[in-house]
Amino acid sequence: MSEHLSDSELLDRFHNPDTRNYSFDLITRKYQEKVYWHVRRIVIDHDDADDITQETFVKIWKNLHGFKQESQLFTWIYRIATNESISFLRKKKKILFIPLIHIENKLERTLKDDYFFSGDKIQFKLQQAILKLPEKQRIVFNLRYYDEMKYEDMSKVLDTSVGALKASYHHAAKKIEYYIKTTS
Repeated sequence: MSEHLSDSELLDRFHNPDTRNYSFDLITRKYQEKVYWHVRRIVIDHDDADDITQETFVKIWKNLHGFKQESQLFTWIYRIATNESISFLRKKKKILFIPLIHIENKLERTLKDDYFFSGDKIQFKLQQAILKLPEKQRIVFNLRYYDEMKYEDMSKVLDTSVGALKASYHHAAKKIEYYIKTTS
């Protein structure tokens, strides 16, 4: 059903008190899996991604009534999910007293121990390379490579210029290529 309704139709139904809960359920069904995988690629751990995805949808529920439709619904949702993921990683760094540079090593160990990861050697190598990227480049690369998000939409999600995003993606791709070539 949610596949057949546009975001504007879902939002119209959300603003009607009689169909608010059902509409939110449809929005959740439409975006939950995409949000989960977006978050998962940032935080790596399945349980953490699950928790952050739930927190994202709680925030969406609390703030959807004020959504002004100045951007597309999915970019607004991705922005919330991205911010929740980044906040989570920063809190984790503070709690664990992990220097910023070492969190990627911890994420890589999590990836190695993850029984949900079913990729082959090449996919694992790609994930290792992605984890070596600085946080912003990693997010930009994931949004472009996995979600095939347009730079214009990414610009709204990350509140960054299209030119800066293209440069980040280019640098990320070069670093990944170098990592894969030199560790093979």
